[in-house]
Amino acid sequence: MTQVDVTSELLYRVTAPTSFIFNIAPAITDCQAIKDEKLTISPQIEFSWCALNGYGSRGIRLNVQPCDLKIAYLAEVSLFAEMAPPKILDEVDHPELPVEVLPFLNPSRYCESDRLGQFAWREFSGVPSGHSRVQAVADWVNKNISYISGSTDVSSSACDVLIQRTGVCRDFAHVSITLCRALGIPARYVSGYAVGLQPPDFHGFFEAYLHDRWYLFDATKMAPVSGLVRIGVGRDAADSSFATIVGQAQLQSMSVGAVSNQSVAQNQVGEGANAISTA
Repeated sequence: MTQVDVTSELLYRVTAPTSFIFNIAPAITDCQAIKDEKLTISPQIEFSWCALNGYGSRGIRLNVQPCDLKIAYLAEVSLFAEMAPPKILDEVDHPELPVEVLPFLNPSRYCESDRLGQFAWREFSGVPSGHSRVQAVADWVNKNISYISGSTDVSSSACDVLIQRTGVCRDFAHVSITLCRALGIPARYVSGYAVGLQPPDFHGFFEAYLHDRWYLFDATKMAPVSGLVRIGVGRDAADSSFATIVGQAQLQSMSVGAVSNQSVAQNQVGEGANAISTA
């Protein structure tokens, strides 16, 4: 078990009646539990918790009149990761995939896997199938895409990023997901907190479905996989934004943190290391 303390603080200037759904609280899954959490909203406003999907994601919903809105969240999260030797994690033939996994093979807004099939098979058809192939995809993205803050925006898709060869964490995840899907491997986007991430921020990574469950990968290699705390899950980042806003509000500042008092495994899955699942 790994314990991670997570914090986030968001400040908005709200200039008209506005509805928010914040997705900043860690999800609750069989492998991830909340030991303690505290939510503070200023000014004091009524809010409600809501289930955002069937994967344990929890939203904070509130309606706000014009003001300076501050929302602060902290929690202690327990990770009970399932681990497996990478060599036993095979790809699953399409007829054997669970029905709930099938949507994560389809193209989505930011992951145009239908456009990259030829490219994906040319690059990765010679790589052994299973975990090795997914790791090869993540390694290729890490090597061929430069991490440059501000180089993309909310309209940038995986194909855009592949053309310009620059992006941020969500783009690294989108390209990885797109290539996996093009290879017939179900893959999905995960937003979360990350121990050791510099600079601290909400992080975007991805999962691939192998053998019989979802396993974590991070193409940025900016944080150890064993220190990733999931918040949201979806087809791509459009399904797991940390804030959904209907109205008029401008983000003024944001701070995010994730700290563990325990050592976490190295990010790169190497010989003798285990693959990690917290789904």
